[in-house]
Amino acid sequence: MSLVSMPSADTNEVVLRVENLCKVFRLPGARGQVFNALNQLNLAVTRGRTLAVVGESGSGKSTMAQLIMKLQRPSAGRVSLRMDSGMRDVADLPARDLYRKVQMVFQDPYASLNPRQRIWRIVSAPLCNYENLSRDERRQRALHYLHQVGLGETQLHAFPYMLSGGQRQRVNIARALATNPEILILDEPLSALDVSVQAQIINLLQDLQRDLGLTYIFISHDIAVVRHFADQVLVMKSGDMVEWGDVDQVLENPSQAYTRQLLGSMPGRPRDLPVRKELINVMAGG
Repeated sequence: MSLVSMPSADTNEVVLRVENLCKVFRLPGARGQVFNALNQLNLAVTRGRTLAVVGESGSGKSTMAQLIMKLQRPSAGRVSLRMDSGMRDVADLPARDLYRKVQMVFQDPYASLNPRQRIWRIVSAPLCNYENLSRDERRQRALHYLHQVGLGETQLHAFPYMLSGGQRQRVNIARALATNPEILILDEPLSALDVSVQAQIINLLQDLQRDLGLTYIFISHDIAVVRHFADQVLVMKSGDMVEWGDVDQVLENPSQAYTRQLLGSMPGRPRDLPVRKELINVMAGG
């Protein structure tokens, strides 16, 4: 069971709601033994804001993201998404309707891309589910989304192996933007990148959020990035919600002992600030 209750939010501004969400995995080769990956999770995601989700490995962060995206089925509970007709249970939505509203950017920018396809095909692939476009139209639309993430014609006909890690992650973001979603789930999108490139990607995501009104669920281990990037933070442990609140409140004055312990062990804590100075300065424009 979650250790804290879901905070209040303006109902009109909630674009995604999770209610009593559970996920139980049966352990292979073990009779009747199960692993509770998620325990009655409740949360509300507000339009145009960034919710950061932090916790140690195995806390349920990625499981939560996969359940929202219908990559796994919940054992109990529900995920609701705001559609034109109001809040709808994701379980009842066709995949094409869900992925028009919600997209995901994964941790590994190379493994997320088909190595045999040129970038314009990768970026424009989601469009094939919604529009009947010619080859030239797909290329032009791909170029539009590449421009949005700071890339251009040079990358249009390249293969993924020809790009840097930062460029690959920009391609992943461009592909996610192709359906004009309202919500992006960002699952550790910086962990495979070096510090200066991390800062560039964070600045890009902030610009896109400002220009397109995007809502982010940002899964991260880096407190320096969470402090700079997020509006709210959710702390998870062993599938439970331990603490939730405004980012400054939780990071500066955590109410739970586990949160204090977690913050003391993660990158970006005070004694790491000299190491993280480059990232913080670049993000701040210094």
